[in-house]
Amino acid sequence: MDQYRQAYQEEARELLAELESALLALDQDRENRELVGRAFRALHTIKGSGAMFGFDDIAAFAHDLETAFDQLRNGQLAATTSLINLTLAACDQIRSMLQPDEPGSAVRARSASMLAELTQLTAPPSASTETARPWGIHFRPKPDILLNGTNPILLLRELRGLGRLEVAADTSALPPLAELDPERCYVAWDMVLTTAVPLEAIRDVFLFVEGDCELTIEPLPDRPKPGQPAEPQHPARPVAENATTSVAAASSVRVAAHKLDEFVNLVGELVTVQARLGELAARRADPEIQAVSEEIERLTTELRENSMSIRMLPLRTTFERFRRLVHDLGSELGKDVQLVIEGAETELDKTVIEQLNDPLVHLIRNSMDHGIEPTEARRAAGKPIPATIHLSATHSGAHVLIRVTDDGRGLDPEAIRARALAQGLVEADARLSDCDLASLILAPGFSTARRVTDVSGRGVGMDVVRRSIEALRGSMEISSRPGAGMAVTLRLPLTLAIIDGLLVRVGQSHFVLPLANSLECVELTGQDIAEAHGNHIANVRGELIPYVRLSEYFQMPVDRREREQIMVVETEHGHFGFVVDQVLGDHQTVIKNLGRLYRNVQVVSGATILGNGSVALILDPHRLVQSVLQSDSKLSNRFVHEEKPTHGK
Repeated sequence: MDQYRQAYQEEARELLAELESALLALDQDRENRELVGRAFRALHTIKGSGAMFGFDDIAAFAHDLETAFDQLRNGQLAATTSLINLTLAACDQIRSMLQPDEPGSAVRARSASMLAELTQLTAPPSASTETARPWGIHFRPKPDILLNGTNPILLLRELRGLGRLEVAADTSALPPLAELDPERCYVAWDMVLTTAVPLEAIRDVFLFVEGDCELTIEPLPDRPKPGQPAEPQHPARPVAENATTSVAAASSVRVAAHKLDEFVNLVGELVTVQARLGELAARRADPEIQAVSEEIERLTTELRENSMSIRMLPLRTTFERFRRLVHDLGSELGKDVQLVIEGAETELDKTVIEQLNDPLVHLIRNSMDHGIEPTEARRAAGKPIPATIHLSATHSGAHVLIRVTDDGRGLDPEAIRARALAQGLVEADARLSDCDLASLILAPGFSTARRVTDVSGRGVGMDVVRRSIEALRGSMEISSRPGAGMAVTLRLPLTLAIIDGLLVRVGQSHFVLPLANSLECVELTGQDIAEAHGNHIANVRGELIPYVRLSEYFQMPVDRREREQIMVVETEHGHFGFVVDQVLGDHQTVIKNLGRLYRNVQVVSGATILGNGSVALILDPHRLVQSVLQSDSKLSNRFVHEEKPTHGK
């Protein structure tokens, strides 16, 4: 039963996210019946599944909320701000009930308080006996219905909550005691329910079991008034045509995250073994072994691509939960702000997504507190109300770009400079570009807030974002226009497990460059060096491309070759070249962490094991170029500030 309870907890959290999304959208469009239906279905599923798996407190709590949204659905109640806010608070309450970390009495007291407030907001529908009518219900579960966790008695109990219920059990299918299987259901029920609720509300009780039972619900003649002869009432038995058919087999399977991680790790090990086999086959020069190696390589590649696609999840769930954050912060700060989401179907490795929540929370809170002006200030400046925070995601090669943009006041360059001077981050006579000033807000402890609030002002937000993104082997860029808003762009790798790489050799060492960043390989001859007059620059079809020798950067004792090779890569600073001794070709790269001792080595994003058992470092082109430019002011001044094409911006 524990595994079913855990599955329900996971499903309930997804349903709560769906419920919140529907509620926040309903807050903007109060007459949208589809949104009301979405909220009702989420509550109904939380209630029904909760009752099945032993979460009776959640089922009872959600039942009253469901009743309110049933009234909304039937037009008996209007969607109000108070009702929406109370239901949002109820979402938080259900989350706390899923895994309570406080005494049960406190949880029950809070639930009772919310339900009392709900009672004040909603008037229960009239259920006078004059409008009630009888319904005949025949319910015969399939014998194996108990195996999926369904308890038919709970369904009957829920029916009893709709009105007056008369029940007759049909035990004719019971076998002799010696043949009775305690895990099978042999009983059927014929019932008469007298209630004022419509047919849809009665059928909703059986929503989760309609494919696992025979079910007939038919209106019966009204009961005679006193003094009139009673007509016999027998709930109609279903004929073969009315029997509910089984639902189609499930099209998806819920798998525990740790099992998926283990699967991807095993695929990674298989990729490494396949590389060893390929190298062995190349040395043996045996056509038969070579053919087997090539076939295994093909299958391994397909398996790798399929396993990685399983780990890819859309960002929609992560993005949608920030609607609640914007709603709550808007109420707290007294600001009218809307969240616009774009590219929510963009997929990203689940491991990356799991670590993306906190950085995005910091960015959105920063925009709400610092970026978006108060309503009166926006109105005076002629800005639209509500203000807008734009959250978007797009693919860019082997990366995903996530942007958080607001239309607020933007950064104040003078305030940043003054704060940086006060903290000793810059010299008084330093000449800083707008980009340099914007990057200062990423420094630890930096904040221009004049007072500390519950939202921001302690100088930890942007520094946390920077360190979190770097831990994901990503990078971030800030741009701002005073008075027009600010944009933060996060560049994140698609996956943290396996990538397509390009294997290169420098001396006796091997390195891997991400294939998605690698553009082409060109030769560097002595004549090219002479024509550059000592500058680290190559002319590639008319484009001047700066380069660095990896042997010099890593201080490796390597003899200069007559003909070297330049790998041209695409980076945030445009095209850049890395000089290597030899380009060995494509390489399926299983990323291994280097460990805590190397956590501050920014230019290396990991390591991989080659077919011969040796280790190759995986280079991060963006950080490597940034490190080169910071350490070589001559190269930086000569090439970075020149007008040359940049890509992906």
